[in-house]
Amino acid sequence: MFVFKFGGASVKDAGAVQNVASILARFPEKPILLVVSAMGKSTNLLEEIAHHISLGKKEEAQKGIQLFGSFHLKILNQLFPEKEHPVFAHYEEIMENLERKLEARFSENFHFEYDQLVSLGEVMSSRILDAFLRESGFRSSWLDARKLIRTDHQYRDANVDWNRTEQLIRDRCEQVYPETLIAVTQGFIGHTEEGFTTTLGREGSDYTAGIFAYCLNAEQVTIWKDVPGMLNADPKFFKGTVKLDKISFKEAIELAYYGASVIHPKTIKPLQNKNIPLYVRSFVNPDEEGTIIQSSPDFDQLVPSYIFKRRQILFSVMPKDFSFLVEENLSDIFRVLSTIGGKINMMQNSALSFSFVLDQEKTDIEELRKLFDQDYTVRFNKDLELLTIRHYDQKTIDRLTEQKELLVQQKTRHTMRILMKDL
Repeated sequence: MFVFKFGGASVKDAGAVQNVASILARFPEKPILLVVSAMGKSTNLLEEIAHHISLGKKEEAQKGIQLFGSFHLKILNQLFPEKEHPVFAHYEEIMENLERKLEARFSENFHFEYDQLVSLGEVMSSRILDAFLRESGFRSSWLDARKLIRTDHQYRDANVDWNRTEQLIRDRCEQVYPETLIAVTQGFIGHTEEGFTTTLGREGSDYTAGIFAYCLNAEQVTIWKDVPGMLNADPKFFKGTVKLDKISFKEAIELAYYGASVIHPKTIKPLQNKNIPLYVRSFVNPDEEGTIIQSSPDFDQLVPSYIFKRRQILFSVMPKDFSFLVEENLSDIFRVLSTIGGKINMMQNSALSFSFVLDQEKTDIEELRKLFDQDYTVRFNKDLELLTIRHYDQKTIDRLTEQKELLVQQKTRHTMRILMKDL
């Protein structure tokens, strides 16, 4: 069995959906588990709707729902000329579910409400894709990830119950295959024991593909992207990027951890545990080989890779009594960061201070300062860039740090990290 994942860009309109079908036609007799994201930028729109509802802005939320509906209805009308097609009933059901959110009491737990609402983007896209595949002659079935991937109650970033999930996925897929060749399910979403919908973290559809592959002992996973494979830098910001033809699981985990956007960080580990190769290929040029991620590290050091995180903020925390920074202080600092969901991108300590870097747009500076105010002095520096270079050389370092002031540098045998700002 192969596991394929198609992201939002690969199903952004009717032509893109047709392109997915053409790619699947290249594997006529191969059982495929297909994971699909929400179409285009639907998740962003649903997030806006959730925030409007939470603030009581029903008019703005209604406009968002209408926009969501018209976007998908246009795709449906282009793909299904016959208006009596059953897929339109699924469309209406999802839209009614959204409309009910306007009138229902919104829970004080925003993260819970977020998951119930935003997950509908994947439900919609998977219904449309499954229906089109059937209409095109594929033996396709629709699977509901809200009944297959069991998680805890950590809404918006749920943790998978692997034992229960493996049992649920295997039992359901044994019912579906071999009567069907393609099963279409949703990325990004799961469910609690009580049946409430959860999400696995933003951009979590890659992770869903890894979960299904692990549970089904897949031969391989392919993530279909709008790039030719994994590149050594983000082509949106850099010219002359180089494709990484083959890298190891370990290297891919490192790159994802430091912020490479091609693959969700949690995706790799379950595949590594069962030695399931992961391919990153282009849905624009499906004949190209792309990148293969596998166990051998022999190719990892051939090309330096570099990752930029922009809009970073550096905090330095110092005990007010000027005492040395000891383990008890570090415990306090990490506890505070945990309470606000702060995720550290870089950290460094000295005898008197502990410094850490967070994403500026996700950080409430005043809230953080108040939490530390009783025992610590807090200083910060905004609008910084965090550069990570894997398999660095001096030429690459010099080129990427030109006209920059270097604030913090950390170096290991394979990785160079530099926090910097414009001169």
